[in-house]
Order: sequence, then structure tokens, then C-alpha cells
Amino acid sequence: LAGTAYAAKTSMTGDYVKDTISVAHSLQETIAIPEEDETRSQADKEAVVLITDYIARYRNRPKFNQTVSYTTMQTALNSMAGHIKTYTNRPLPEELKTRLVKELTKAEKLVLSDS
Repeated sequence: LAGTAYAAKTSMTGDYVKDTISVAHSLQETIAIPEEDETRSQADKEAVVLITDYIARYRNRPKFNQTVSYTTMQTALNSMAGHIKTYTNRPLPEELKTRLVKELTKAEKLVLSDS
């Protein structure tokens, strides 16, 4: 019997500008959720999936991965995912939140100026 192959489901559209803006906004919304909010844990898990999708989609594409907007996004995404995975039950430190929002906002501006 032949098995059915399923492609991995992704939230990325393939439109680099739209995906970058969408991911930046989504992660900023996650960062803004108060630590005591009961939806925070699920939002963090969803953020890691979103980060993984984004990096997987654009990491090996020189047209995008050599841009300043991508490297700025990658820095923010690696920092956020690294914290969530390493310190599962610890909130993002305020300094990290501030830096992430700054980098995500910068990446968004950069990607819009590149397009």
C-alpha cells in the first residue's frame, strides 16, 4: 500500500513583503500579551511555529536572505524563539521586549522601502 504524502502546512504566502509585515505584526501582538493572560502560553507556541515557517521559507533564498530587512528579522526571530524555547515558563524580559519591538518595526520599515 502506498502512503499518502502530506506537504507541511505553512502560513507563509511566498510574498516576502507581506509575509514579513504579517509576521512582524503577529509577533508584536504576542509580545504585548500580558504574562498573566491565560492565552500567553498558546500564543508563545504559535509564535515559535510562525517563526519557524518564516525562517524556513526565506533562509535559503538569496534574493531575500541577503537583504537588511531579512537579517534584521532573523535577529529578532532568533532572539524571541530562543527565549521561548529555553525559558518556557519565564516571561520575556522588558529589555528583550523593547529590543524585539524595535527590530520588528525596523524590519517592517526596511522591507517596505526595499519594495
